[in-house]
Amino acid sequence: MTNETSLLVQKLRLQRGWSQQQLAELTGLSVRTVQRIERGQAASLESLKSLAAVFEIDLASLQPETDMIADPKLTVRSDEALAFRQVRRLKVFYMHAMQYTLVITLLAVINFVHSPRYIWVGWVAFGWGMGLLAHALATFDLFPFLGPEWEKRQIEKRLGRKL
Repeated sequence: MTNETSLLVQKLRLQRGWSQQQLAELTGLSVRTVQRIERGQAASLESLKSLAAVFEIDLASLQPETDMIADPKLTVRSDEALAFRQVRRLKVFYMHAMQYTLVITLLAVINFVHSPRYIWVGWVAFGWGMGLLAHALATFDLFPFLGPEWEKRQIEKRLGRKL
């Protein structure tokens, strides 16, 4: 499966306003399988057939390796692919922030119930908070020295030529 196919599946799902759970139910696939396909992992022919049937498209549209002329409605433009990647990164960050909040809250309750004289939860919150801050800086491209310009220079340096 190509990245193009995974983005197409995600695009078609989102155009219909379906969650991964709803797509899984409609296709008879597991939610985990839908997640794997959308992340670009290999899908079986049967999975692709199920997806094509639900989306009411030709199976070949999900197999860009074929030499068929692509339907413009079934292609993922580069700006769409970029937006999908950015939203995926943002979603992962928000999930990380929610996990941090829930776990630190739970640990704070445990700390204050079992040892209120020593606030050890602050050390955990600080350590994990630094990791969350680094994740935020990377997600929102706030590391200017590790941004796209830096990436381009590093790639060109390793290639020994302009990109």
